[in-house]
Amino acid sequence: MKKFTYLLSVLFSTFLSIYLNAQQTVDSSKLTLERIFNSDEFQQEYSGAYKWLGTGDFYTTLEKSDSVKGGRDIVKYNTLTGDKNILVKANEFIPDGADKPLRFSSYTWSDDLSKLLLFTNTKRVWRANTRGDYWVYDLDKDKLFQLGKELPESSLMFAKLTADGKKAAFVSQHNVYIQDLENMKITQFTFDGTDEIINGTFDWVYEEEFNCRDGFRWNHNGNYIAFWQLDATGTKNFLMINNTDSIYSYTIPVQYPKVGEPPSSARVGFIDVNSGKITWIAIPGDPKQNYLPRMQWIGNSDKLLIRQINRKQNEENIWVYDVITGDLKNIYTEKDEAWIDIDHPDIAQTRRGMGEVDFLKNETDFIWCSEKDGWRHLYKRSIDTDKEILLTPGNYDIAALYGVDEKKGYVYVSASPDNSTQRYLYRVALNGSDKLTRITPAQIPGVNFYDFAPGMSFAVHTNISHNNPRTVDLIGLPKHNVIKSIVKNEAFLKKMATISTGAIEFFKVKTEDGIEMDGYMIKPPDFDPNKKYPVLFDLYGEPWSSTAIDVWGDLWHQMLAQQGYIIMTMDNRGTPCLKGREWRKSIYRKIGVINSHDQAMAAKEILKWNFIDPDRIAVWGWSGGGSMTLNLMFRYPEIYKTGMAVAAVSNQLYYDNIYTERYMGLPQENMEDFTQASPITFAKDLKGNLLLVHGTGDDNVHYQNAEALILELVKNNKQFQMMSYPNCSHGIYEAEGATMHLYTLLTNYLMEHTPPGGR
Repeated sequence: MKKFTYLLSVLFSTFLSIYLNAQQTVDSSKLTLERIFNSDEFQQEYSGAYKWLGTGDFYTTLEKSDSVKGGRDIVKYNTLTGDKNILVKANEFIPDGADKPLRFSSYTWSDDLSKLLLFTNTKRVWRANTRGDYWVYDLDKDKLFQLGKELPESSLMFAKLTADGKKAAFVSQHNVYIQDLENMKITQFTFDGTDEIINGTFDWVYEEEFNCRDGFRWNHNGNYIAFWQLDATGTKNFLMINNTDSIYSYTIPVQYPKVGEPPSSARVGFIDVNSGKITWIAIPGDPKQNYLPRMQWIGNSDKLLIRQINRKQNEENIWVYDVITGDLKNIYTEKDEAWIDIDHPDIAQTRRGMGEVDFLKNETDFIWCSEKDGWRHLYKRSIDTDKEILLTPGNYDIAALYGVDEKKGYVYVSASPDNSTQRYLYRVALNGSDKLTRITPAQIPGVNFYDFAPGMSFAVHTNISHNNPRTVDLIGLPKHNVIKSIVKNEAFLKKMATISTGAIEFFKVKTEDGIEMDGYMIKPPDFDPNKKYPVLFDLYGEPWSSTAIDVWGDLWHQMLAQQGYIIMTMDNRGTPCLKGREWRKSIYRKIGVINSHDQAMAAKEILKWNFIDPDRIAVWGWSGGGSMTLNLMFRYPEIYKTGMAVAAVSNQLYYDNIYTERYMGLPQENMEDFTQASPITFAKDLKGNLLLVHGTGDDNVHYQNAEALILELVKNNKQFQMMSYPNCSHGIYEAEGATMHLYTLLTNYLMEHTPPGGR
């Protein structure tokens, strides 16, 4: 009997295995949440970190060591020939008394390549891991040592070497220090650093909205350090609450100036390293009504350029300060009826962090970006005169500036005059004598990014499109010849070829107001033009991002297309498209109003298409896209039947001052605009199915937004569903399993309330 039972068990297991294998074969072309979020079968290939050396004739990479387990060598490559040699072996990174090499997150070279600065043991500060431990490897002395060893563990920030590699400076606990690398002596230069007096770095809102993190700069000779000091004593704390990590709940304070609250005051000073004296630069204007978002040394001079923008962010002054003479000069003022961007938001932003103004070698002429003639153009200006040369004339926008090849007389830019959904490399003449010339080959469509070597003769080129996930090449310029293919993603493309994917189609739609919007849609793989399909709109719609861009798509959206949904996205007025200043800034003081109107009017036209089911229209979005979802559900319930809003701003008064006042003005002056911009004002008009999702530990869009909206919906007896993720931030990923859970929730809610499939 036991033998018979055993045989039955074997037979059952065999048949089950055959069945499951058959099912796997049948379903291998189908995407699932488990495959997308809990497996590694769709991992793309990415290029490793590299560092240009000198002008770019050489570069270094980190590569697995053959001799030290778990270690990485620093390998030097000849950019043109590909010849390589190990510059620093992994065993050099083993500290005294340790048996393993340091695992460092990043590294930087001194200008003379005699010293290597390693960043290890990093800790997160708001968005990024910007504090940790720093080590220096001295190549000449074959010596490895730790900076600021006596200071608290993982407390150092933004360590930088002087050009000659003899000193290092860093911030610890909001104070500035210098360490002499010959005698290891540490000197503290500021002593007032606290949670409220912030030296050499920034508060939450400067980081979030101005991309400010690293708050000090060595001059070329290493005898001065310029730095920011923020005084946040008047900034109120927003208290987040943690209910789960201990028996008793506790609050987490975040310095967070809400819209209408005054900014932290900021000032710039410089340290004379030899004497220790700190001199503060007296920039005119009330520091509580102005920002200082950018500061830099001009070339190798002893002059500082400081950019000041007023609280409303519609007037910018550029100051030049001579640290030797003490002279302060205003060299340029720009005004705009709406706002001025310190960093122009675009998918092709070439600078990560705090971009600097590009100066020519004479340290007098510089390249300036302005929208003053209605288009985003580049000008060559001088700090000595008001004379300027327009470098990019015409009715088109520059997306980003890559840099200047002064030797050859070119300025390299990102642009796409004929198609706002794409980006290409162009050049113009530095003297303004030539037209825009495209450098990216015609056979390479989509969005293209370039990381130029300092000498501007080489670049790392990344191409992405809806047909191409990512390719990375090392190229030579100006011919754009490929020297080396770095990433091909062939394995990923081969994997995707086994998946049944829907066609991606770009389109333009013109509203009854005459506004033409770019968009794209993903159709179901088995699309039948004689049937009507449900639509899920994926939207953002605010001034900081575009979505209708020619880049590789989202696998979750492809999975939904397989289920029988058409996925669409469109860019309304106010998004940073390359369509001129008026397109981008027409949203001023009308966030929530003009963007939702454009989206609804475009959807109204789309509902006329024969293959669209007007009774199955859904919308979803995250952050600003969540706010857009709420506005569409509340303001246009006749169009949108189901909405899923993640981490949404429900009341414009709840968000931070820098972002909101830039686009909306001051609530003390135009409160009605804030009322009309806020989804919560129209919550009473909800008719469809609404899912709210929010992390309770969101330090960006506070959970307060969800609770206030819940109360308004309850007051008006509007039924909805809500999911909170305890202690999760704006990205909702910290809790174990959060990402999988969230997308399961979104998928199930969509399928329940907006059934899939053509009818």
